[in-house]
This record gives sequence, structure tokens and C-alpha cells, in this order.
Amino acid sequence: MPANMEKSEASEKTRLQTYLAHCGVASRRASEQIILDGRVAVNGTIVTELGTKVGGGDVVTVDGKRIHLEERKCYVLLNKPAGFVCSSSDEKGRQVAADLLRDSYKERLYNVGRLDMYSKGMILFTNDGDFAAKLSHPSSQIEKEYIVETSQDVTEETARLLEKGVRVDNVFYKCVRCEVLKPRKIKIILIEGKNREIRKMLESQNIGTRSLVRVRIGNVNLDDLRPGEHRDLTEREVKGLLSLCRD
Repeated sequence: MPANMEKSEASEKTRLQTYLAHCGVASRRASEQIILDGRVAVNGTIVTELGTKVGGGDVVTVDGKRIHLEERKCYVLLNKPAGFVCSSSDEKGRQVAADLLRDSYKERLYNVGRLDMYSKGMILFTNDGDFAAKLSHPSSQIEKEYIVETSQDVTEETARLLEKGVRVDNVFYKCVRCEVLKPRKIKIILIEGKNREIRKMLESQNIGTRSLVRVRIGNVNLDDLRPGEHRDLTEREVKGLLSLCRD
């Protein structure tokens, strides 16, 4: 976010969930839930109204800890290993993907989108609420590419069916493209991000998933980044992602 925007936010009133997002607490949508859960206080008073506005003179705390507007905006690509969950914390004590970044960034980063615990590959992290909101909005239509190894053969007929779409438990799932690389290895491209979408589509055809790796989001590729490693997105990659978002 430009410096002049931060100065404007410091002097003018802005919605509380937007302020939290720009402080790197969580995405705007996730920040709304944090407010509703009664975890946010303004000037010592718990606030649960999403319409609440705050300015630079207000003291805002989350879980009792004061938050501030981030001085630097970060855009990070992590190759998430299997076994890590995409959340700010986990009540079940499971490993959290964001912890893999804590030694490298003092900023509070949160994930843009999700990968389930058993899936691997690309996940983006940021403290830029506007960036996260644009990429996460259903209308963004940004392609996400996955390489999937299956426990049964996938035929060309099945691939075409997944492109046409299947209904599972009254939910419609559809991929943009499904390419059979080998009998038990496929490439799938999605523009939606429904929970466990690929696994459910394959399960509907009695096909199990042995491995699922996200290798591309829009114009950004995983390339040779190893599991557990991360890197900053380039300015060109950030601009490219934003340019792909449909209004």
C-alpha cells in the first residue's frame, strides 16, 4: 500500500475490518469473523459491530495485543508441505503453514486462499488487505493449476466429465481443464476454490487422490521452490496477479 494511503488511514476513519486487514491481522473477510468473535477492542472496549470505524488516534487490540498499520507490504510465495494447515492458529495443535515464515518476516502475514492439510504446493501470504481481498473474491477468476496423482486410472472420458462438471451432495464442481498426463497423473485447472474440490470431484468417480500439488496461481509458478521454502513475489508478479482479477 502506498505511503500516502497509510497516512490517510491514520488520520481518517476507516472500517474496523479494513483496519485489521491493513495491520496484517488477517484478510478482510477473516477479520470480520475475528470482530464478531469478540476478540477486538477499541480504546479498551470490546467491539463486535462490523460497521465500527477507527482512526489513527484509536487504540485497537486483538486478543489483548495492540496492532499497528504495517510499514511494509509483503507478498510471499510458500511451497506448503503436507501436514500443515492454512490458518492463523489451530486449536487442534496441528502445524500451521504461517509458522514457516515467522523467522523471516516480522510482519504479521496471513494466507490468501487455502490448501487442505494433506495438499502441497503454492500458497500466497501477505499483509496487504486490498491485495488479499481482490485475489480472494469469487469474481477474480484467477486460474489455479494442480498436479494430481491418483490411486486409479483416469480416462479421457472422466477428464471430459470433470470439465463438464459433476454434482456432489448438491454442490456443483467443475474444472476449467483436466489433462491426463499419465493413467494415474493428471493436471487440473480451477478458477474456484471450494473446499476439497478436486478430491471430491475424483471421489465422485471412485478415484482416490494420492498426491495433490498446486503448481501455479495466475501468472506465478512454483518452479523449483522446495517444500517448506518461500520467496518474495516480484513487483511484476504482484501487478500481474492484480491485473488478472476481473472486476
